Amino acid sequence: MNQIFASIPSPSISAFNLGPFVVHIYALFILLGIVLAIWLANRRLTKRGGESGVAIDIALWAVPFGIVGGRIFHVLTHLGDYFYAGSDPSAIFRVWEGGLAIYGAILFGLLGAWIGARIAGVRFWSFVDAVAPGVLLAQALGRWGNYFNQELFGTPTTLPWGLEIEQSNPAYPLGLPAGVLFHPTFLYESIWSVAGVIILLSLDKKFELRWGKMFALYIAFYSVGRIWTESLRIDPSEVILGLRTNIWSALAGIVAAVVIWQVQSRRHPGLETSIYVAGKEPKSASESAIKVDSEA
Repeated sequence: MNQIFASIPSPSISAFNLGPFVVHIYALFILLGIVLAIWLANRRLTKRGGESGVAIDIALWAVPFGIVGGRIFHVLTHLGDYFYAGSDPSAIFRVWEGGLAIYGAILFGLLGAWIGARIAGVRFWSFVDAVAPGVLLAQALGRWGNYFNQELFGTPTTLPWGLEIEQSNPAYPLGLPAGVLFHPTFLYESIWSVAGVIILLSLDKKFELRWGKMFALYIAFYSVGRIWTESLRIDPSEVILGLRTNIWSALAGIVAAVVIWQVQSRRHPGLETSIYVAGKEPKSASESAIKVDSEA
């Protein structure tokens, strides 16, 4: 039994052929995460009076913005992977091979969500509160794409759940012999994210977190875990004042979460009575809706 659980083997493949197409497993996990996040957001919004499909309408803006932002942020924080003598500039656009920075995806995704929410007549904070647990679930799934790519692993470890990485992997540290095990940071972050989904949904059920409070808790919870996992990772990254850029991003995320919570608590001390901006409710909802604060 000790031999069976002595390590975590890495997958032997990261893609497979489907007819003339090459299907990257990383991309499948990202797509599955997006679908589940939208499904959960739509379910949460409809329970609060939204029309079925309203989350999809907003996601059509948020998802493309998020992907672009995640890729831009990843490239900017890993310049050495894309700009060197003999590099292939087209690699910058090959998202399916891996490389989406979560904080960049969140930042640009919020911009897309803001645009989509305005078009749909939905309060921006209502949408981001509804989608927050789903985004965390998507992140948990996305990390399994990193597992299949054998990337973003941590420092060497002798723990029984150490991750096996092939020595031929370009990310394998130079000078280390074959057979060294590494911290499975993909697994740590995935477990942390799943736990976060459970915690956030439980807190929302008890306290009805609205006006951006659910989103603030999501950012704070994820950022705390990210500081820990990021400190274990050994993949190349830009370093500022001794800290990896994603640790700085996580610290900024915690600060932003506190600010959002404080500001929104002062601006909106009462309950949210509608997910729609006043005057933008669908006909079926506006007929029975009570008067709501028009401030999104």
